[in-house]
Formats: sequence, C-alpha cells, structure tokens
Amino acid sequence: MTERQINVDSAEIAKFSALAHKWWDKTSEFKPLHEINPLRLDYIDEFAGIHGKSFLDVGCGGGILSEGLAERGATVTGIDLAEKSLKVAKMHQMESGLAVEYRCIPVEELAESAPESFDVVTCMEMLEHVPEPASVIAACMRLAKPGGWVFFSTLNRNAKAYLLAVIGAEYVLNMLPRGTHDYAKFIKPSELGRMARLSGLDTVDVRGMHYNPLTQIYSLGGDTDVNYLMACRKPL
Repeated sequence: MTERQINVDSAEIAKFSALAHKWWDKTSEFKPLHEINPLRLDYIDEFAGIHGKSFLDVGCGGGILSEGLAERGATVTGIDLAEKSLKVAKMHQMESGLAVEYRCIPVEELAESAPESFDVVTCMEMLEHVPEPASVIAACMRLAKPGGWVFFSTLNRNAKAYLLAVIGAEYVLNMLPRGTHDYAKFIKPSELGRMARLSGLDTVDVRGMHYNPLTQIYSLGGDTDVNYLMACRKPL
C-alpha cells in the first residue's frame, strides 16, 4: 500500500515523532493542547455525553484527549500513525492507570474492519495535517454507530488565522514550533461542513476557540475565524 493510499504525510509523521517525548510536558510545545483539553472535553460532553460511552480518538498522538475521556468514564480506543507518539501514550498510561487501547492503524482501514463500532468519534487537530481530510471524515462517519456523534476541530483558512495561528503562535509567542502548520491545509468551516455532509453526517454545532494572549486563557465562543470545533451526528 502506498503512502498516498493510507492518507498520511510522512513529513508530518516525522515532525510529531521528533517531538513525541514532549507530549506530556505541560510547559513544552504541547502546552496549548493541555490547556484546551478541558474545553474540548466539556464541548463533547455537552452534546454526546462522555460517561459510559465508547469513544474512538482519531489522531490521538500522545493520548491527551484519550486519557481525558477515559478519566470521565468513557471506554476509549486511540489510533495514530506516529508510532513514537503511541509509545509515549502507552508509557504515560502506565503512570496514570487509565484504560485506553492504543492502535497504530489508518482510520480508513479501521472503518473497513470495524464499521459502526463507536458511540462517539473524535478527530481533533488532525485534519490540517493529512493529504485527504475528506477521506478521514468519511471514515469517521463509518465508524460511528447510527445516531452516534463525530467531533472535529481544526483551523480556519483566512488572513486572521494565518496571522494568529502561524505568525503569532509560531513566530511571535513561540507557543508552537515553527513549521507546525501549513496554512494551505487549513480548512474553512464551510468546507468542513460540506465534507461532513457529503460523508453522510449532519452538522449540529460549530463553535470557535479563542486564546487571549494577555490573560493566557482559552475560551469557546461564536467567533470561528481561527480555531473551531464542529459537532456532527450520524443519522439513525
């Protein structure tokens, strides 16, 4: 199977593999993910509920969201194609004692072997790192049970997002390593909504995620100009 067929960018895998040992260092480049994790969890809980549900975390990385879901009482499977990140996730799991099943498998392959297996599917901060985001979205839809929920988060594509997420976060505030994001891969909410609709999902809510550099606090709101989350539901 070729690299294109498994919908992965080897440069992206290499980038995150090089940082893998820092996933759980809350002062590292992954600090923003730790800080937004409670917001992501609350957003998911608002629509789908977490406790007692079966979750698939697509592009789980070092397991920050996966462990958060497990801590709130979910049964969680996390998948990623960066093996070093998964090793870190498993090592941290030994410390936390939280039950998460981690697998190195493409989401499209899992969708073929285990369709309609999960109450909720999450795909956070991943779509802007793959060659074919529509393929990932379609696979997430197939993996959700009828009536199940699918959550996405990504970056909008406009001048404001470029200034804040790339220039600001990577070059001015040094919140992220330079080169973390490729602006050309950012996805407008209308584009994500269309891809979700074409896959068979119904969009229920879109909400922006904001960072205040003065207070250094993240919050959710109506402004989707930069980071945003989308809640979708699979029809019964």
